[in-house]
Amino acid sequence: MVVLKLLLKVVVLGVLLGSYHNRITEAADSMTKPKCQSACGTLSIPYPFGLRDSSPDCRIDHPSFTVSCDNSTDSPISYMDTISSNIEILNISVEDHEMRVNVSSARVCYYADGEAESSEANWRLNLAEFPISSTKNKFIAIGCDTWASFQDLKGKFSFGCMSSCSNVSDVSNESCSGIGCCETRIPRGSFGYRISVTSFFKHSYVLGFNPCSYAFVAETGSYNFSVGDLKQLEFNQSTIVLDWAIGNQTCKEAKKNSTSYMCTNNTNCTDAENGLGYKCACKVGYRGNPYLANGCQDIDECADLGKYPCVGKCHNVDGTYECFCPTGYRGDGKKGGGNGQGCIANPNSLHLMEILVGVAGAIMALLFSIGFLYLGHKKMKLVRLKEQYFKLNGGLLLQQQLDEPDKTTKAVKIFSAEELEKATNNYNESRIVGRGGYGTVYKGSLPNGMVVAIKKSKLVDRNQIEQFINEVIVLSQINHRNVVKLLGCCLEIEVPLLVYEFVNNGTLFDHIHNPNKSSKLSWENRLRIASETAGVLSYLHSAASIPIIHRDVKSANILLDANYTAKVSDFGASRLVPLDQTQLFTMVQGTWGYLDPEYLHTSQLTEKSDVYSFGVMLVELLTGKKALSFDRSEEERSLAMYFLSSLENDKLFHIVEDVIANEGINKQVWEFTNLAKRCLIIKGEERPTMKEVAIELEGLRAMANPTGDGSTDVNQEGKVHVPGEKTDVYMDISETMNSGYPDTIEEHLTPIVSSGR
Repeated sequence: MVVLKLLLKVVVLGVLLGSYHNRITEAADSMTKPKCQSACGTLSIPYPFGLRDSSPDCRIDHPSFTVSCDNSTDSPISYMDTISSNIEILNISVEDHEMRVNVSSARVCYYADGEAESSEANWRLNLAEFPISSTKNKFIAIGCDTWASFQDLKGKFSFGCMSSCSNVSDVSNESCSGIGCCETRIPRGSFGYRISVTSFFKHSYVLGFNPCSYAFVAETGSYNFSVGDLKQLEFNQSTIVLDWAIGNQTCKEAKKNSTSYMCTNNTNCTDAENGLGYKCACKVGYRGNPYLANGCQDIDECADLGKYPCVGKCHNVDGTYECFCPTGYRGDGKKGGGNGQGCIANPNSLHLMEILVGVAGAIMALLFSIGFLYLGHKKMKLVRLKEQYFKLNGGLLLQQQLDEPDKTTKAVKIFSAEELEKATNNYNESRIVGRGGYGTVYKGSLPNGMVVAIKKSKLVDRNQIEQFINEVIVLSQINHRNVVKLLGCCLEIEVPLLVYEFVNNGTLFDHIHNPNKSSKLSWENRLRIASETAGVLSYLHSAASIPIIHRDVKSANILLDANYTAKVSDFGASRLVPLDQTQLFTMVQGTWGYLDPEYLHTSQLTEKSDVYSFGVMLVELLTGKKALSFDRSEEERSLAMYFLSSLENDKLFHIVEDVIANEGINKQVWEFTNLAKRCLIIKGEERPTMKEVAIELEGLRAMANPTGDGSTDVNQEGKVHVPGEKTDVYMDISETMNSGYPDTIEEHLTPIVSSGR
């Protein structure tokens, strides 16, 4: 019977606590006056503190309560308005009346000849009003030949500690007893200090493992000594705790002047233990800011039964709460029960309670079973949905082609949805590196540490799945160092995801048209980028197993790595050309300003269409101007037309980029100009081939670099394996990762022009 009673109590307690669980909330109390800025970066600034630039009513009229906010950095930094400048504020607490700040340390290092390396052997901190906490800070010195001293600025006291050792094996981690590290407490009433550190023998006997001595004040527990700190201390700043209070009067003195007394309703006043002044605090049962009118609000204890226990029915009252035992029990509901305390079952209600416990147990078992079945069903539904998407997106076809025995490589990988969600932190906004008409590109990190770019498209054409899979296979086999490598795909979600190598230095468009970057893009780099891009296009046109027309050549689709090596990207508009054809009739697609006018008027796509677009890019490299800009006059709006007009009027060097004109390479510029002019011939058959263009650019590079350093052979690199005999495959591999470039043509010609997907 005793066991049964205890069981009944436990079950009732569980049921009652569970019924209140969803009602627990934590209200965020306002700590700042209305219409006053409450933060600087990540620092919350409670009243009576306030920003220097805010209204005087937002803070009390005293320099020590004024916070300076430096907004010149990406993350704003707060500083104290004190005699010592650049003291960064980390935290301000109204509840504890403490402020945490960053301060510098003292350091002196020695060379083998005994000469000191640093002049930082002394450091001074001068505070206007707030004393250094004597209970929350320690004075610490580090070194095996070290004497450090702490001197109060008002001359009330000074002290120090000595640390010595002759061998690193004598030193223990986390021990500051005087062997390698020493520490001591700080007295009350210190509003600033001068710390200094010196050496008895200039570290001559311990120089091999301890060249420096250090001294600093730090919050207790914030620093743990390590033997490795003797070799080099990794930080030059430490966190200290300051005590703060209001004014220089006691509570009794301050209450006499009701106009300046700052403790509001539902507060208590206490005198400062360290320094002068008084402190206000909310009474028990209230919380908030005691310095604001009605800042201390009643706590709803019934909403937090984990902190305020109540076995029975809870009723909140001002400043406290009442707890009534449930029907069938007697006693004090605030207590835990047992031995005559808390809510004790009434014997007359025992039988009824047994029935209630049985019913409650049955209901809980039923709910648990339903929940288990629901979760299992939901999981199976998700698995089936992934399998369905995998089939719809051509996963079986892709696996079949990868498993064919005649495949020489299996470079493409099929990723799971979970892998890519984890790589992008569930597609967090901060991971976005590019947006476009077809989708969004995210930066991801795989478990092996490889950084990748993941394209998440907006839509997919189910009628093009077979071509899409063949296209993935084809492009995954391209092994050219100047082509962005396709690593794999994910087919388990509604719209397939594509995974590429990550190129970290932005687009050529950005480097040409960003004033801060264009001046650093030398003629040599421009010529090399043009040559590398031409080599890729030449390879796609004439060296691939099945020729490929890129169809959207532009500077925004040329990515650059840290060494300014070109990486051709965005094969989203590309077409495979059957070996027995030289031209294709297609829906016109491309980007205004780069689009081949012959292709635009005839819809006949040829390799010479890429040559025209490449010619526009050459002029872009030469002039630093955008291919199409509605900010320019009508005759200058199209860069290609403006360029050809300038040549006819002998005004080439009026439009050439200053960084090129100043290099004195007129002969190379004229050769480069002539090549661009030939690429822009209206009749496609009169334009050079990309192979001829690539050879001429290599010749120009040889002229610019007669030693031959850094030159490359056209079409020397790259190989492709074409799976199957599929032709006329529309490629939707990726847009530029971070083009920053305006509209593509399909956005202007809708509805007569489609994306082809």
